[in-house]
Amino acid sequence: MSLKIAADNFPPLLVGETENFVVVREYDEGRDKVAVEEMEKRCEIGQRGKPSLVTDLMGDPICRIRHFPSHVMLVAECGEGGEMAGVIRACIKTVTRGSSGYVKLAYILGLRVSPSHRRLGIGIKLVQEIEKRCKQQGAEYSYMATDCTNESSINLFTRKCCYTKFRTLTMLVQPVHAHYKPLGSGIATIRLTPKLAETIYSRVFVDAEFFAKDIGTILSSKLNLGTFMAVPKNCLPQWDPKTGILPSNFAILSVWNTKEVFKLQVKGVSKLTHACCTGSRLLDAWMPWLRLPSFPDVFRQFGVYFLYGLHMEGKNAPRLMKALCAFAHNMARDDDGCGAVVAEVGQRDPVREVIPHWRKFSWAEDLWCIKKLADEKPDVDREFEPPDWMKRGSSSPVIFVDPRDS
Repeated sequence: MSLKIAADNFPPLLVGETENFVVVREYDEGRDKVAVEEMEKRCEIGQRGKPSLVTDLMGDPICRIRHFPSHVMLVAECGEGGEMAGVIRACIKTVTRGSSGYVKLAYILGLRVSPSHRRLGIGIKLVQEIEKRCKQQGAEYSYMATDCTNESSINLFTRKCCYTKFRTLTMLVQPVHAHYKPLGSGIATIRLTPKLAETIYSRVFVDAEFFAKDIGTILSSKLNLGTFMAVPKNCLPQWDPKTGILPSNFAILSVWNTKEVFKLQVKGVSKLTHACCTGSRLLDAWMPWLRLPSFPDVFRQFGVYFLYGLHMEGKNAPRLMKALCAFAHNMARDDDGCGAVVAEVGQRDPVREVIPHWRKFSWAEDLWCIKKLADEKPDVDREFEPPDWMKRGSSSPVIFVDPRDS
């Protein structure tokens, strides 16, 4: 059961004394749902003549943080009429910081300010207020993620809210074709139980960054479609999971169904582009043996499968990982309305080079920025205190991306 961050100790924040005064308070579903949805739609209007990707939260503004045990959503109202001016969300979780153990941190996401209320400092007020709430719940750090080309968001957090550019990840997008992808010969794909998957992940990601302490909860979620391991068929009879010994050659990943949380839609493309994409899809459906790289119907609402927990070991590992990605693609192909398979990995992660994707639709740099919220502890013996996460380099090339963040 998800528990919201208690609101009793956080009265509404009032800022300003003119007709533009701002009230920052906790989101109330019955009172704010319609106004938030309308405001976020205004924020997603793209530039005329250019394609835009629109997100539909399916009538649940809090859906992207609902699956975290501790979460909060704030809204900003402006003026005497209480016009909806902005919104921000955050969740609190416990994750690894490489080889230095666990840390409690907040993930800030979904910051939106109405186009008619920008340049009034509302974004800063929302960030500051949600940081305060997360800090009082024990979060030592807070972080956010954005595309490296989103200069306005980066400037807001780094220049005005004192965040530091921390890690850079790569978002890899594979469209779902009308044909099935071959899995390769001599490869066995095994579906793991959540308990076995938790045991394996806790071992292989022990030194990774951002590995979720509540991995068992993630793997048991109804949104998790399964954890799968690929091994050479000739090794399968020799592997007994009960021994706790992993195969010498294997790849593993899990599949998260985001289409039950939100859906996407591409708008603003030309009629010619639309026709070409539709034509490629029809041709692929008629002649699947050609395995044409067709384009899915992203001009109506579609969902995404998110791949996480990607790890591989052994000399045949790249081939095994590609087979697992093909297996996930075929799962998505059988799920009507799923348009893409997406994975996000660290730029130095070995799996980055073997995950199939279309470069044109992938993001080379997804920037994570971080800020320390916890105050210095003068009575702590510095010899036994973990080093400041922000002041040292990454201890691992692997970054675990929580599927609930997607």
